[in-house]
Amino acid sequence: MDHDRLFKELLTTFFVEFIELFLPQVAAYVEPDSVEFLDKEVFTDVTSGDRHEVDVVAKVRFRGKETCFLIHVEAQASPVEDFGRRMFRYFARLMEKHGLPVYPIVLFSYDAPRRPEPDRYQVVFPDKTVLDFCYTVIQLNRLNWRDFVRQANPVASALMAKMDIAAGERAKVKLECLRLLATLKLNRAKMQLIWGFVESYLRLGEDEQREVTRQLMNEEAVMALDAQFLAELPNSFRDAGIVEGRSSLILALLRRRFGEVPDGLRDRIGTLGIKALEDFALALLDFASFDDAARWLNDHP
Repeated sequence: MDHDRLFKELLTTFFVEFIELFLPQVAAYVEPDSVEFLDKEVFTDVTSGDRHEVDVVAKVRFRGKETCFLIHVEAQASPVEDFGRRMFRYFARLMEKHGLPVYPIVLFSYDAPRRPEPDRYQVVFPDKTVLDFCYTVIQLNRLNWRDFVRQANPVASALMAKMDIAAGERAKVKLECLRLLATLKLNRAKMQLIWGFVESYLRLGEDEQREVTRQLMNEEAVMALDAQFLAELPNSFRDAGIVEGRSSLILALLRRRFGEVPDGLRDRIGTLGIKALEDFALALLDFASFDDAARWLNDHP
């Protein structure tokens, strides 16, 4: 998975919404129509020779002036050592290059650890503080998804998948992401971007997916999504829905021909995938009893 690309695409597509969600005090004075993304910035550490790329740099107007917003998306599995110093280096070089003030923001997206990350870098002597550099930290694994579920914001719909989620809430969060997406009335490309993000970072087990699919059957808001969009989008909801629908149809046909379906046979049919269900449905036309169905399942493990 290309974490950097996913986050960059999300942030550049919904940059204003990102600021509105996490920095409403900044959104109050930013001019949304003035956002201009700068070319990729690559800095070389002159001491180690390492090359570092700044993820997103946007130039926007506020209160009649121009400023750069520095957003660094941290997609690593663990925090970077001495990250504050790196943020200060980016800040200084961006300010030097563009001659503009810089508002530095870092978005930590890793799952662990959950300890709070520092939001400043200091150079301090016993008699004097030479540097006290502060930057905004958004640490997703310390944010509760419930605080964002009622936010009519596409970034909330996506990033809830990376927030603090209890083990038993994963299916509920994925359903809430889809509910929120259904209310936003975005175009097809933007819906696909958000849902692709959720699918990438919130993968459910079979039982969790089955529970979500069951609830979707009665979800008016979710079903209001464009049907063609749901059909074309390759995701776990669609696949689970196909399996659920075909299983139900096969069980109905068996009941009509032979009576109530035995629990053991019902359970076996419930484990079949899409292709196996198609094959079973065709073979069902030749079955004379439940025994024929059981034999077919034994012959096609």
